[in-house]
Amino acid sequence: MRKRRIQQVVQGMATQDGAGVELVRVLSKPNVYDFDPFLMLDAFDSKDPKDYILGFPWHPHRGIETVTYLVDGIIEHQDSLGNKGIIGPGDCQWMSAGGGILHQEMPKPAKHMFGVQLWLNMARRDKMTPPKYRDIVHDKIPTLHQDNVSIKVLSGEILNTKGAITPDYVPMTFLDVQMAENASCDLPTSENDNVFVYILKGEIICGEDGIFRPSKKALLTSKGNLLSMKTGQSSAQLLVFMAPSLNEPIAWGGPIVMNTDEELRQAFREIRNNTFIK
Repeated sequence: MRKRRIQQVVQGMATQDGAGVELVRVLSKPNVYDFDPFLMLDAFDSKDPKDYILGFPWHPHRGIETVTYLVDGIIEHQDSLGNKGIIGPGDCQWMSAGGGILHQEMPKPAKHMFGVQLWLNMARRDKMTPPKYRDIVHDKIPTLHQDNVSIKVLSGEILNTKGAITPDYVPMTFLDVQMAENASCDLPTSENDNVFVYILKGEIICGEDGIFRPSKKALLTSKGNLLSMKTGQSSAQLLVFMAPSLNEPIAWGGPIVMNTDEELRQAFREIRNNTFIK
C-alpha cells in the first residue's frame, strides 16, 4: 500500500461574502489547479448571529456544484427551480448549478453556526446541464463504525459502504470522520484522486507529517491508495474529500466557473439581459 503524505497545507483567510457574512475562505482561486476539482472551501464558525444573519441573498451560479454541510446551525435555501429547504445540524445541501440557477442561502440565528461550503467544479461537457438540487438529511446518511471511529458517508463509497447520494457528475467521496482518543483510521483511496482533509475539532496525527489542529486549514495529500490517520489524547472530527482531477482550464468570475473567458463573458451578458435561466 502506498500511504499518502500531507504535501500541502493551505491556511484560510478571514473575509466577508454575501450580504456581509463573516467567514474563513480556506480554498479559493490560488488553489484551483493543485486541488482540482475542488474550487473553494468556506468555513463558518460563529456564536454571534450578527456575523452571518444577513446571509447570501439571491445570486446566480453556473458551471459548479455547491455542497453545504452543517455541524451546527440552521440555513434556509430557495432557488429558481422552486425548491425550498431548511438544513440543520448534520444535514447537507447539494446543488448542481449546471447551465444556470439563482438561489439564496439565509442562515438563521443559532447558538453556533458551524460548517462548510464546498464548490466542486463541473467538467466542460456537464457545465450547461439542467440545474438540480438535493437535501441530504442527517438520518439518511450511512454511518460506518470501526474501533473508536465512526464515518458518515455523505457521497461516494468507502469500505463497501455507499453514501447518501451518488454524485451525478464528479464522483466525489465526502466523509465526516469522528475519532475517539487514541484511535486509528485507515481509508482506502483511488491512487490518483486528489484527497484533502479539513479538521473541525481536536487534532490528528498523519504518519511522519506531524500533528494537525483545527486552525481553518486544508491538508492536501500526496497521491497514494491509503490515507492513514490517528489521534492522541484528544478526540477529533474531520472532513475528508476525494475526487479525480478534471485537468481542464478554469475561467472563474465571481459565481460563474467556466473553461474560457468568452464563456464567462457570455454568462454575464445573459445575466444582464435576463436570459441566464434556461
